[in-house]
Amino acid sequence: MSKVVPELQYSAEHEWVGRDGSGPATVGVTAVATEALGDIVYVDLPEVGAIITAGESCGEIESTKSVSDLYAPVSGEITEINSTVAADPARINSDPYGVGWLFKVSVSADGPLLSAEDYAAANGGEM
Repeated sequence: MSKVVPELQYSAEHEWVGRDGSGPATVGVTAVATEALGDIVYVDLPEVGAIITAGESCGEIESTKSVSDLYAPVSGEITEINSTVAADPARINSDPYGVGWLFKVSVSADGPLLSAEDYAAANGGEM
């Protein structure tokens, strides 16, 4: 079973949102997604300053199995991208909730988000 982090919120499309209350939210993809994708070989992230809209595609993740859209779990302006994963996408597989985060966004509105419990129940993850 894939790990689900209790402190995060989740989209139905397998993105997570983390907030510490002091600035932009951090967005990444879940362990459920990385296990389904297999070895990630390329990631296309939105540019700093781009405006994203919850529920809409904002990038792509390519694995040895397929190419999948990244969907924005929230609306807002991109404030930072993780250049480490852009250069070494395998970090997303090895630590999706840590060094494998994708981008930070100044949130103007949330999309439909799930609690960790609801996401785990719907996707076979474990807390």
